[in-house]
Amino acid sequence: MTKYIISLLSAVVLMACGTENKTEQKEVNAAVKTTVELTDAQLKNMTISTGKISSQPISSVLKVNGIIDVPPQNMVSISVPLGGFLKSTKLLPGMHIAKGEIIASMEDQQYIQLQQEYLITASNLKFLEADFKRQKELNLSKASSDKLFQQAEADYQNQKIILKSLHEKLKLIGINPENLNENNISRSIDIHSPIDGYVSHVNVNIGKYVNPSDVLFELVNPTDIHLGLTIYEKDLDKIFIGQKLMAYTNHKPEIKFPCEIILIGKDLSAERSVEVHCHFEKYDKTLIPGMFMNADLEINSNMASVLPDEALVRFENVNYAFIALSKNTFQMVEVKLGNTENGHTEVIMDNALLNKNFVLKGAYNLLMQLKNKEEE
Repeated sequence: MTKYIISLLSAVVLMACGTENKTEQKEVNAAVKTTVELTDAQLKNMTISTGKISSQPISSVLKVNGIIDVPPQNMVSISVPLGGFLKSTKLLPGMHIAKGEIIASMEDQQYIQLQQEYLITASNLKFLEADFKRQKELNLSKASSDKLFQQAEADYQNQKIILKSLHEKLKLIGINPENLNENNISRSIDIHSPIDGYVSHVNVNIGKYVNPSDVLFELVNPTDIHLGLTIYEKDLDKIFIGQKLMAYTNHKPEIKFPCEIILIGKDLSAERSVEVHCHFEKYDKTLIPGMFMNADLEINSNMASVLPDEALVRFENVNYAFIALSKNTFQMVEVKLGNTENGHTEVIMDNALLNKNFVLKGAYNLLMQLKNKEEE
């Protein structure tokens, strides 16, 4: 029985020693897991270059967002001053139109009535003009009373005013009074586009009656689109008119659109923000009013210690770089990242590491080699 107890105790001690050895081994592995050593053959197959951390100016970036809009002078709402029925149109949203192009035809009996009144008034004016001249001559010779002359003069002047008023009404609906006669009276009028641009909205259909206040179509000239950015109060001191920025969309962030700030709002919203207007340096037809965009503003430039982007790796939500301990041995060290510009990123680390040789190219290959060693 005593031998059995001794044997059992011996087994427990051996198991404890084995567990302790395994724990120590794990601790050793954990201690060396940041170092990777390559054979000459492995080093030859990897494209690895080393060098010192460089110092260069890095700009701080303010990230904001906004929406593309169009200045009021580039947006047009088309209405008919006298109203009428829509006779024809070919417009569809998104269609391009040229300035002066016929975009719709309207018809209504009031157009006929207006032309009729104009021609009758013009005819009456000739009679009243002749009567005025006749009364003037008679009055000079005292063959006619002053009252008759004054009445003829008043009638003549009143008719001139009525004719001028009708003249302007015809021009308002697109009819040239100078070319109007009894043979070309029309019941319809044409609507011409006042700008080069695109159709943004079509609000009517053929046969519908529209009032003078109704908007038939909305047109937009996007060649002078602006980017309206939202800048919060805390960042207002970082921006200025003439400041450059890069705008980009969510779905294609790699495509940058250079812009310049042209106007800074002077009124804070309830959200403590100000609208800032920016002008695109070059028009791009893919940019549409109402489109959401992001923008990066460079707000200052400071000297910083930087590494190329390909010298940095990220593993388990931590950023790392590799130090070259020797030709074949590399150690992974944790670094904190700052701003990024032109393929280089600011690195923040212990000053004792700044003079070390760092892997400038091939860091990802070393990380993969290190992790493969851990799994063995």
